[in-house]
Amino acid sequence: MPIRFEKPGDHPHVALVTIDRPEKANSLDPVMLGELAAAWRALADDDEIRCVVLTGGGERVFCSGMDMKTTIPVSQALARGERIDERSFAGLRQVSTALLAGFDLRKPLICAINGHARAGGFDLMLASELRYSVPHATFALEEVALGLYPTGNSTVALPRQIGWVHAHDLLLTARPIDADRALAIGLLNAIVPADQLLETSFEAADAIAANAPLAVRATRTGVREILAMPLKQAFTRQEELGRPLRKTEDASEAQRAFAEKRRPVFKGR
Repeated sequence: MPIRFEKPGDHPHVALVTIDRPEKANSLDPVMLGELAAAWRALADDDEIRCVVLTGGGERVFCSGMDMKTTIPVSQALARGERIDERSFAGLRQVSTALLAGFDLRKPLICAINGHARAGGFDLMLASELRYSVPHATFALEEVALGLYPTGNSTVALPRQIGWVHAHDLLLTARPIDADRALAIGLLNAIVPADQLLETSFEAADAIAANAPLAVRATRTGVREILAMPLKQAFTRQEELGRPLRKTEDASEAQRAFAEKRRPVFKGR
């Protein structure tokens, strides 16, 4: 299947999602949109999974966005009121979920960017908390060059994640940037050799998954909510999120483990 979803046995509580269509630049056709949306929903509801790694198949492209040869004709047929096959119709209706635009995965996402990230691939990257890239990757938002509005995550998330001028450079010029530039403006955590990409990403995922899951979830939620709040409201919300965690079994376990000089065993309770 073009969307592969697995739970590597040597990485407890971590899932790996792969967009595996390298012969088509890991582009997303309508059916794949439905498959990707289904994978995100399953992961969001799986309390055993505490962190997710997303990558692309092959060595050239992470994700090039929509498959224009299939998605555009189907979208146009739908706009004309014509009947299209059920799986394509379902996929098009789930494009926002597939791109994690407004859909909450409820756990951290790490992007292992194995190559070029364009358009929808860029949007998926913006939905992640941590990002590692190979040196040859490039990054671009090309919608304005096609006469389109970038309706995924980019106009909402990009100016919140990097500097104003850098965000507008990407959004308005449609020019690609290389991995070094992406690192310099704060889009990436690190650039790593291709043969170390997944290892580096899983190391970070394992570190996240080893922490108290309720605390990780609340912290991730807090960052997303508080970012747009006035300062006084932000401090109030921070306390609202933090107070219940002090009474959890995981917090008590962490205190016992510290006293006993051992690693805590968190249960998510």
